[in-house]
Amino acid sequence: MRLAIVEDNNVTRETLKLLLSGDTRVETVEAYATAEEALERLEAFNPEVLLVDLDLPGMHGTELIRQVKQSHPEMDIMVHTIFEDRGTVFAAIKAGASGYILKGSPLQELMESLQNLYRGGAPMSPKIARKVILEFQSAPEGEESPLTPRESSIVRCIEQGLTYQEIADRYCISPHTVHTHIKKIYEKLQANGRRDALKRARKFGII
Repeated sequence: MRLAIVEDNNVTRETLKLLLSGDTRVETVEAYATAEEALERLEAFNPEVLLVDLDLPGMHGTELIRQVKQSHPEMDIMVHTIFEDRGTVFAAIKAGASGYILKGSPLQELMESLQNLYRGGAPMSPKIARKVILEFQSAPEGEESPLTPRESSIVRCIEQGLTYQEIADRYCISPHTVHTHIKKIYEKLQANGRRDALKRARKFGII
């Protein structure tokens, strides 16, 4: 299996590359720090499996998944993230991810899940699999979230109490761009201020 990793945290990225390279079932591993770097180099490497973090600087992981599946529909993609809210999970799956493993899962579970994905399966952490099952068992909840993945990420930052500058630093954008995003979020959610926006975001399963 040729495997590529997209992870912005340097320690996590290099650790994953080292450990997964030690799996005799993995032919070779490449690792990228951003979605943009991955898109630039994927063509030459042509991996069979892509392991993607979602909360990346610049282009969001969900958008990367969408673009990769459009250009390489045969490539298997697994999400590897801390986010387990409904909005993020289903956005990634709809974009083209066939697996969803939460960070913090045992390394052996991650390795076996990658092999499962490579063999045609759809591995998911138990908590994620349960969300998917409950989604199909429950009655329709109404319309989908109107927010983009990046806007959803910013809403979660707002819930955490981050300032405009802290959000800007996290995503390598300007505070002015953060302000523009938040203005659009309020408009899309038809919210009057922070508290109202968070309340409406919860109804959509964004947080």
